[in-house]
Amino acid sequence: MLTELVIRNFAIIERLEVSLKPGFNILTGETGAGKSIIIDAVGLLLGGRARPEVVRTGADEAVVEGLFDISGRGDIQRLLEHGGFESGEELAVKRVISREGRNRIFINGSIARLGQLQDVSRRLVNIYGQHEHQLLQKPEAHLSFLDHYAGCRNEIAAYVEAWRRARDLEEELAGLEQGERDRQQRLDFLRFQQREISAAQLRAGEEEELEQERKLLKYGEKLTQATSGGYESLYGGKGAVCEILGRLAGELEALVEVDPLMAKLAETLKASQYSLEDVALQLRDFGGKLDFEPGRQNAVEERLARIGQLKRKYAPTVEGILETLDSVEKELARLEQADTRREELAGELEQARASLAARGEALSEKRHQAAESLAAAVVDNLGELAMPAARFEVHFFPLDEPGPRGLERVEFYLSTNPGEELRPLAWIASGGELSRIMLAIKQAAPGADGVSTLIFDEVDAGIGGEAASAVGRKLKKVAQGLQVLCITHLPQVAAYGDTHFRVEKMVDSGRTFTAMVELNADTRVREMARMLGGDQVTDRTLDHAREMIEAVAAEK
Repeated sequence: MLTELVIRNFAIIERLEVSLKPGFNILTGETGAGKSIIIDAVGLLLGGRARPEVVRTGADEAVVEGLFDISGRGDIQRLLEHGGFESGEELAVKRVISREGRNRIFINGSIARLGQLQDVSRRLVNIYGQHEHQLLQKPEAHLSFLDHYAGCRNEIAAYVEAWRRARDLEEELAGLEQGERDRQQRLDFLRFQQREISAAQLRAGEEEELEQERKLLKYGEKLTQATSGGYESLYGGKGAVCEILGRLAGELEALVEVDPLMAKLAETLKASQYSLEDVALQLRDFGGKLDFEPGRQNAVEERLARIGQLKRKYAPTVEGILETLDSVEKELARLEQADTRREELAGELEQARASLAARGEALSEKRHQAAESLAAAVVDNLGELAMPAARFEVHFFPLDEPGPRGLERVEFYLSTNPGEELRPLAWIASGGELSRIMLAIKQAAPGADGVSTLIFDEVDAGIGGEAASAVGRKLKKVAQGLQVLCITHLPQVAAYGDTHFRVEKMVDSGRTFTAMVELNADTRVREMARMLGGDQVTDRTLDHAREMIEAVAAEK
């Protein structure tokens, strides 16, 4: 329920603060006073479009704030918690629109996105204006009205899931059948790639090994000379370095008694000898591994060239080529299994269509049951709205194929006068009739959508007299257990309000201002008298207004 509304610098409203109450809230005032502007501001709180033109002349930004009582609304509280907002028994929404077009949204003090606001607000308030009435003239909207009344959200969700499943399977199966030629061409291409890469028998790291071997082959003669010559010079040949070092170390050791320093020098020579012997042995072992078989260099070059060719076609590395082969083989397996998949799809599709039909029939059955109940309730309500001879029916038209919303389309039919045949609602309903039909539908299931605040913007357009009183009476019933705000120009409707506000437009120092004032018993009578007699309020119109209010009170 909307408990507090604050509007600043919005259109002709400089500042407006009002506390709203449960039950039936009436908003009246002269034409152009700003009643619809207030509703537009509330629309912003619900996620409506923010336009910089609404910023009041001379102001930098417009601000609209609303405080909602959400006690007992676990669904909204959970939604707030899921979105990362503070949650309690109250919900504060604020929108700021700058003249430059910037739009900021706050939910319980935290910055929010428009989608988050709309997710919350659609559970709080519904606004019924002339646009909403026009929806009744659009047959495609009638199914939504019926589903809303029937409360078949779960059945719709189950049906939509089954419909999407069947559609996806149909599209996949159609893709397999229509793409058979492309599939064969793709298979040929993939098989060629598989043969070409597999024939090369690549292995990871092979290219690096070949590059190293190529270097060895290129400098093979020098390596042979260096390793064998080095071994002979250091160790293997006559007069080798190690032999000389060994002999010299022995001579120094023989002179230790002459000078102890000779022992240290002898040890240094021996250490050098051992190190050089190790180098010599490594040169011998390395040289022993060198095997320069005839034609090997050509074989290495050819192998590297083959790898280079595959790299240019498939990937910049051998590892990448092997990954390509793996991908090719997986796609081959999938395409080669297409026939098997086609058979599987056909079986799955048959089951999905059976499930879709079952869920569609369950949804249709609930709709048909609800349609009879809705029609009866609407007829009863229309009788109370000065349309006693009205007949209302919900007609079903089966679809050739299951659609995204069910197995049928729905259209409302109406007859307003005795002897007239039922005709599509869009053909015959006037503006006043549309208002009353909307109200009759809303009375049939006031809480079906879960919102607690309903706003009717001139729902009484095009009617008067007893029909206007009937509208007021019906709105009063709708407001039982809910909060209803209604803009009206008719005193017959206003008389039924629990709380009456007057919207006033004033001019001060050349600027226009709008205010919204809650009326007490005396000022309410005076406002009703104005609505009855215009600007000339007389004792007679005051008495008439007082009598209307007392007559409505007596109905209780």
